[in-house]
Amino acid sequence: MSAKKWLPWILVALLAIAATWAWNQYRPGELPDYVVSGNGRIEATEIDIATRSGGRLLEVMVREGDFVDAGQLLARVDTESLQASLAEAQAQVQQARHSEMAAEALVSQRESEKAASLSVVAQRQTELNSARNRLKRSQALADRGSISTQQLEDDQAAVAGATAALNAAKAQVSSMDAAIAAAKAQVVQAQSLIRATEATVERLQVEIDDADLKAPRAGRVQYRVAEPGEVLAPGGRVLNMIDISEVFMTFYLPTTAVGRVALGTEVRLVLDAAQDVIVPARISFVASEAQFTPKTVETQSERLKLMFRVKASIDPALLKKYARQVKTGLPGMAYLRLDESRDWPAELQMPQVQ
Repeated sequence: MSAKKWLPWILVALLAIAATWAWNQYRPGELPDYVVSGNGRIEATEIDIATRSGGRLLEVMVREGDFVDAGQLLARVDTESLQASLAEAQAQVQQARHSEMAAEALVSQRESEKAASLSVVAQRQTELNSARNRLKRSQALADRGSISTQQLEDDQAAVAGATAALNAAKAQVSSMDAAIAAAKAQVVQAQSLIRATEATVERLQVEIDDADLKAPRAGRVQYRVAEPGEVLAPGGRVLNMIDISEVFMTFYLPTTAVGRVALGTEVRLVLDAAQDVIVPARISFVASEAQFTPKTVETQSERLKLMFRVKASIDPALLKKYARQVKTGLPGMAYLRLDESRDWPAELQMPQVQ
């Protein structure tokens, strides 16, 4: 066979050798054994903005995608019914206060009547003492025959009458004590009613205040679930927002790796949408129980298949700086070193978001 016939075969062989060399030279390097990775998506804490007491939705002040500040008014629910209930409760408070004043006045009146009854008791006691003294003198005179039997009997009757009058006065005092106790009970009852109605007023006022739906923290509105004019039940959702100060990626690591991961470990996130930059993060959560478990775990090799959920949180200061660039749902990869004394591999030393 001539050299010309061999030339095409020689060229093909050279091209194959060159392609093999180029692949070995430029193929993506495998991660070293001290670096582990997992894929996940960017997530954030979701917050539902919902009604407390229900009612007709009057207006919604924000749209999907809007950024809101903590305490910002987002929506307003009609409070006409609550306002009527509040006015009724406030009137009940006033009525209870008037009842308390009347009961306190009655207590004062009963205490004055008791004081008068005690004066009567003292008077009746004096009269009884005087009647007893007269009876003693009459008995001495009667023994000597100096007075008539009628006089002695009259003095004895006077003592008996004075005793009865004293007992009646004492009974009146006891009656006044019972009346005072009853009046004081009315005061306590009125005070309890005041506290109950005031608590109702406070509850209704809170419900009215909560009818103005405000953002519990800074974030971004994801969805408008309800529109003005709709009648919502208690707990009815109006908006869904995300807290952009708490953004993280959740991924999974095997048993061999998760046991060497500590909270606060540095993580480098590489998102599919921006593969030329690294988003710095830190491990903030490691599950205590495996998420993926084989049906039977009997051998060591099967135990090594267990996967644990891990969460890497992005620095809140960084999130605040790039608040309008934060997008949830973006897929990517999370990388972390099991040995932090070793350097990151070259492919993970790209520029970091700062």
